[in-house]
Amino acid sequence: MPKQVMRTFWFILLTAMGSNAEAQNFYAGKQLTVLINYEAGGPTDIEARAFARHIGKHIPGNPSIIAQNMGGAAGLVGAKYLGEVAPRDGSILGYLTGSSQRFVSTPERFNVDFRTYEFVAAIPNGRIHFMRADVKPGLKTATDIVKAQDLVVGGLNRDGPKDLAMRLTLDILGVPYKYVTGYNSSAQAMLAMQRGEISYYADSPPVYLTKVEPQVKAGELVTTYFDPGFDGTTFSVPKQLKGLPILPFQELYVSLKGTMPSGPLWDVYRSLLLVNGTMYRLIAMPPGTPKEIVNLLRQAVLALNEDKAYVEEAQKTMGETPEYVSSPALNEDVRNGLSISPELKAFTEDYIKRGSERR
Repeated sequence: MPKQVMRTFWFILLTAMGSNAEAQNFYAGKQLTVLINYEAGGPTDIEARAFARHIGKHIPGNPSIIAQNMGGAAGLVGAKYLGEVAPRDGSILGYLTGSSQRFVSTPERFNVDFRTYEFVAAIPNGRIHFMRADVKPGLKTATDIVKAQDLVVGGLNRDGPKDLAMRLTLDILGVPYKYVTGYNSSAQAMLAMQRGEISYYADSPPVYLTKVEPQVKAGELVTTYFDPGFDGTTFSVPKQLKGLPILPFQELYVSLKGTMPSGPLWDVYRSLLLVNGTMYRLIAMPPGTPKEIVNLLRQAVLALNEDKAYVEEAQKTMGETPEYVSSPALNEDVRNGLSISPELKAFTEDYIKRGSERR
């Protein structure tokens, strides 16, 4: 079924589900807080604030919208606040990055089961990897990654999806590296890249298009590959990456090795793509938020996809427009995606712990 037809179908269904008079009047004269689980200035913040500037006009009652940053622990502080402390009355929703993978890898860090949150929308996305061109012996193309010497990978948190994607792909390729993590935000990591403290990093398409691509054109950075979409069976190119002259990781691997990757590291990477690629960002509300309110907001985010003013601002500020995916079945879809086999989970936990040894 064409994507536009699917959007229309879910919009009509959600409109019907959220059409009772009490729900329609719920936000009249009220305020809705958009909680952002990363610090100001990073890609999550930029994207969430564009969302906050436009979502109110699509919510019945047109509430005032307040954006609030709550960074810390690579997004964990804000994600936990949403489930443990935030009011469950429909007055707050979280714009969350990385929470799905954090829950899969370390569910014990969540005092409230992340699967019990109410999920409004998922935002699939890709991640682009890049390195400094002055890494020894001097790098010019993506395939030069296997020649890299004294590579230093910078990250935000050892169990975060970005750190895992960088480590896993380099380990699958067999590229030696030093691993430094703990930067508070992508903005700080990018500054560390410019200062030469780290030489390898990965980030979202908006950051790539606005901050990385100019340095690639100047010969200062070299793009290596991107993390593809993965639905459990088939790989795909995320919408934001179509048309860019960059290979997905598995295709770069084939060009270098002559065969597809395999083994436990590859299994963990594919799980990461499934969990964090299709649910790269999640818009969620606290557990127990009234279902009719959740459905109103699902209806609103689907309408935002067709908002010309929002699309224009997103293209101008981010270089691309996020695609909000939602349906009445979203809770079930997300909760199913947050489940992995005990064996794979144990391997992933051990791999995360070994990250602290790569210094």
